[in-house]
Amino acid sequence: MAIRRLPPLRAIEAFVRIVRLGSARAAADELGLSPSALSRRVAALEDFIGKRLFTRQHQAMRLTDDGQAFYTAVGPKFDELAAAVEGQVEDSKVLRLHLGVLPLFGSQRLFPRLPELRKLHPRLHIDIDTSPNQLARVGDTLDAAIILAHEPDPAFHSVRLDHNMVYAFTSKTLEAEIGHNPDQTVLSRQTFLIHTELPDSFVAWKEAIGMPDLEPAAIDHYDSGQLILEAAANGLGIAIMHDDHFNRSHDNRLAKLFDVEVESPYSYWFVCRPHALELRSVRIFHDWLVKAGL
Repeated sequence: MAIRRLPPLRAIEAFVRIVRLGSARAAADELGLSPSALSRRVAALEDFIGKRLFTRQHQAMRLTDDGQAFYTAVGPKFDELAAAVEGQVEDSKVLRLHLGVLPLFGSQRLFPRLPELRKLHPRLHIDIDTSPNQLARVGDTLDAAIILAHEPDPAFHSVRLDHNMVYAFTSKTLEAEIGHNPDQTVLSRQTFLIHTELPDSFVAWKEAIGMPDLEPAAIDHYDSGQLILEAAANGLGIAIMHDDHFNRSHDNRLAKLFDVEVESPYSYWFVCRPHALELRSVRIFHDWLVKAGL
């Protein structure tokens, strides 16, 4: 049986990366090519199929209708080929994922489920990074991250992992002193414990209890949700955090203040650069995370 002649795979790869990254310059940088070398690969592909795939205007390259049709037909097949080749790699080869995670999400939600992932994909190993400002490092030192945000920049591929309510909670001793109904005079004498990166949670909670102008005695800022939980349990103040963290803590030292429903301005998101989904390690984790419903 005769084997059909195919265009060079490097030319198809260049085409696919330009489409997915939305920029010829970004594609050239990722492939380690000069702009002229990248352009030659695309030109060779266009010569092979006899169609113009892009219109070129100054530095911009826009898909033609033929280019869109070609990508729709070829893009998924290119991914299948890449996956098939990778699947033949020696079984002992480790797949490495550099993942940014907030510590509390890691301890409460991710780590208890990771044994499931290890059983499904024993070659996948994850380097965990809990440093701040993770979004700025996605695509650089991080392959992906799980962040708390209003909504990530649309330049990222993102998946919302939850919707939360905001709770105010503290030690049972302090809860008894404060009482069951919001009192502005009482609350103005309290210390509130706020996560450094989530200031709008406190704003939303104050509005929900009808005290948008509440000025507490002090606001102590933390960059660790786990430490906020511990501080609240020890009576150091009133924590403003997600209901999920409160419920998952199973800490009988803590008590919720007031019966108030407050929708959180923040959600947990999985984020990565769009082209990172082509990495086997990122794709495996992404697909598992979505299916697992963490």
